[in-house]
Amino acid sequence: MNIKNIIFDFGGVVMDWDPRYFFKDHFNDDEKMEHFLKNIATDEWNAEQDRGRTLAEGTEIQVAKHPEWEKEIRAYYDNWTTMLKSDIPHNVEVLRKLEHSNYELFGLTNWSAETFPYALENYDFFKIFEGKIVVSGTEILIKLDPAIWEVLLNRYQIKAKESVFIDDNAKNIEVAKSLGFICIHIKEDTDLEKEMRDLGIQF
Repeated sequence: MNIKNIIFDFGGVVMDWDPRYFFKDHFNDDEKMEHFLKNIATDEWNAEQDRGRTLAEGTEIQVAKHPEWEKEIRAYYDNWTTMLKSDIPHNVEVLRKLEHSNYELFGLTNWSAETFPYALENYDFFKIFEGKIVVSGTEILIKLDPAIWEVLLNRYQIKAKESVFIDDNAKNIEVAKSLGFICIHIKEDTDLEKEMRDLGIQF
């Protein structure tokens, strides 16, 4: 394999984001919290903000649908930074080791254009990508749509078959494989550095 590029997803790979980090204390009732996240502030609803809908519009749409949950819905994006708990140190360490390697490093993330700047400002390792980051909210495109991978390939004139794509979402991995990317699926016990070395990546 002639690997030239390494592409990182962010949430679940280098950033630990989970709405439960805020709502666990807010509700102090796990059953109620899980009901809210499964049925009201759903992943599908949040994904529309990642796709480019404004936080304000997304909030008002959901408040109109579920007025009895208005307080909690409005709290969602007001407390978004609490949900972004921290980086994921062992994977960030791998990224830092690659900073001065011969590989080009890219980011491809489902992330709201309104909230991503906070992560950029508060976590210095994002500078390693030198701005070569495709953000779904900016592109008005989102994984699983193959078009967002095409944006990355075309913008930076790179080839899928020469690129390793890293993501924690199994469905995203499936799409990336179908487009010709070499993939690493991040799971709870994944040793990212070992996975990379097994592909022949040199640090």
